[in-house]
Amino acid sequence: MSEKWKDLWEVASFIVTTLGLPFAILFFAWEQRKERDNEEEEGYQLLSNAYTDFLKVVLANSDLQLRTNEPLPSPTSEQRERMLVIFDMLISLFERAFLVAHKPRMSEDEARRWNSWDDFMREWCRRKDFHACLAQLLRGEDPEFRDYIRRIAEEEGGPIPQVP
Repeated sequence: MSEKWKDLWEVASFIVTTLGLPFAILFFAWEQRKERDNEEEEGYQLLSNAYTDFLKVVLANSDLQLRTNEPLPSPTSEQRERMLVIFDMLISLFERAFLVAHKPRMSEDEARRWNSWDDFMREWCRRKDFHACLAQLLRGEDPEFRDYIRRIAEEEGGPIPQVP
């Protein structure tokens, strides 16, 4: 009788090893992938929240007309200063988004998330006042980000004026 039990345990062990172990490895890999996806989504959500906070700053400075298509016709020196600070905040946010979300090769979800940032960058680069400040704003920024946004700016608004 004990020989039968031994054989039965041996067969059960074989079944667990050949079927259970690969299943456990696949399940572990699936869980890890799901966790990475959740972390990426959380990072994207944090960036989106930061952009929403930025837009609150824009709204609080509505006299600068930063959400219109045309720049403020004759800004005062104080308005120019506030505008430059706000543009600097925006460049920092764009750089953070680039460093966190941009990859040379992206999955469909990653590309979908990134395309919204690309759209934001293109929208702002079409603004003449933002475009005119880019050379100054991009000093000291990440070189890959700088190249990326320069390319976008040139596609959307022409060559970037150099700072004297």
